[in-house]
Amino acid sequence: MNSRFCLFALFFLCATMFLPAEGRKEKGTEKSNIIKVSGTVRLVGTSLFPEIVITGSENEWYVEKEEMSKLSDFQHRKVTVEGEETVIEMRFASGLSAGVRRTLRNIKIISIE
Repeated sequence: MNSRFCLFALFFLCATMFLPAEGRKEKGTEKSNIIKVSGTVRLVGTSLFPEIVITGSENEWYVEKEEMSKLSDFQHRKVTVEGEETVIEMRFASGLSAGVRRTLRNIKIISIE
């Protein structure tokens, strides 16, 4: 009896590994538009996960990974860029708001100070 239970448990574990891991995508949490941003370029994060952030007077914009090379030489300098802004409202697992994250992609550098 014990060997049948172990065989069934093993079969169940193997079967669950092959099920697709699909999550639900939240609807209506992202908005995109083209904007002009001015601010200081900063490098934040760890050595494994670095991120470039443009810090303006009111907001912070995280630059997409593909666009980081455009701004990496301009750290601690003030820049004005134009790009596609995506605003994502983040939420904790409990459903409470965790703030807003603004990201930029398709960046065009307008000026560097």
